[in-house]
Amino acid sequence: MLSGEHDSANAILEINAGAGGTEACDWVSMLLRMYLRWAERRGFRTEILNSLEGEVAGLKNVTVFVEGRNAYGYLKHERGVHRLVRISPFDANKRRHTTFAAVDVIPELEDDSSVEINPDELKIDTFRASGAGGQHVNKTESAVRITHLPTGIVVTCQNERSQHKNRENAMKVLAARLAELQREENEQRIAELRGDLRAIEWGNQIRSYVFQPYTMVKDHRTNYETGDVIRVMDGDIDDFIQASMKKSSTRNAVAETAKCAINNNENSN
Repeated sequence: MLSGEHDSANAILEINAGAGGTEACDWVSMLLRMYLRWAERRGFRTEILNSLEGEVAGLKNVTVFVEGRNAYGYLKHERGVHRLVRISPFDANKRRHTTFAAVDVIPELEDDSSVEINPDELKIDTFRASGAGGQHVNKTESAVRITHLPTGIVVTCQNERSQHKNRENAMKVLAARLAELQREENEQRIAELRGDLRAIEWGNQIRSYVFQPYTMVKDHRTNYETGDVIRVMDGDIDDFIQASMKKSSTRNAVAETAKCAINNNENSN
């Protein structure tokens, strides 16, 4: 279940707020805490590479580097849209709100030789970091924004005091994003050659977290669920990850069996 090409690699985790304003930004902060606690339980090291604070509370988006064996192999099963249902603490009328946040996970490439980045195709901007971080961070242009012109990918890092360190982290994230883009393009070409017409479902939640009127966390891919929402939000998500891993492993085994059967029929013909 951890035999993927990059499963043993470190992971770069990104959480972005969906529609919902302050409620969505608060949901990003809650998910960030959940994943940080999960990493702590496993003994993984985490580092926040970039974050953008919400206008009232929470975070609009955050990027976290997770270092540990098989970090990507586990966290890739968290990729998707996460839905929160609760009575909003920001609503004076105490109404129930539904909000969303998107989680994306890409592997860190220790050997990024497969991804060639032409310096002439990069636009690098420096600016003063925003938010908390001390006098040095806010008074010097230590933050770095790198734009990859051919693809339009933009990466920002501002949490380090050193501009050099921020640039190094930004290049690391850019290389991982370009590698992920190449992988997706290769998979799309293979699917077209094989006649695979399955559509990618964007915007559908993979998991729902219900706080009111009852408590439940349910993964819609595996149907695994629990009523102990506090334990889940405290980072105990291994049961959800393992259920997704088992389902993916079974699906891959079925696909491999079908592929062998097709090859055998072609050879016999």
